[in-house]
Amino acid sequence: MTAADDAEKLRKALAAEHAVLFAYGLLGARTSGSLRERVEDAFDVHRARRDQLRSYLVARGGKPAEAEASYTLPFFPSNATLATNLAVHLENGVTAAYLELASAQDPSLRRYAAKAMQDAVTRAYAFRPAQPPAFPGMPGSTRTPAPSAAPTATPSAAPSSGAGSGMTE
Repeated sequence: MTAADDAEKLRKALAAEHAVLFAYGLLGARTSGSLRERVEDAFDVHRARRDQLRSYLVARGGKPAEAEASYTLPFFPSNATLATNLAVHLENGVTAAYLELASAQDPSLRRYAAKAMQDAVTRAYAFRPAQPPAFPGMPGSTRTPAPSAAPTATPSAAPSSGAGSGMTE
């Protein structure tokens, strides 16, 4: 394992944060009430994580991954239940991205990744209280895969219930 390996792991975690921020931005625009408050809090945490990952990469002489213009969502959050499901899906996906960073050579990156994973699992539980898997982020331990980072012309393959739909829980 080399410092270049750590940089690549940082880039992957950063790319996952970009995708999560895209989806939470969409959720923030389509939710209201307590659900929106939790989405906004998650957005703020992920924005800070993105910025920290970027600074870790730059400090190591790496080139940060840039955000795509759009990301493919696994499903479109057309109601509060789907919005909650998407938020849990996002947190599970970012947990998996940080799992790889937890194997970094640098102990400070391993600690950072472990804390990020713990926070993501806690946020997923806050969105939908359910027993988390024994080993969050491990392949096969979550029912939902990480969001795709593939750009798309539209964030939805399914029809929406209309723009401005304020979903509450």
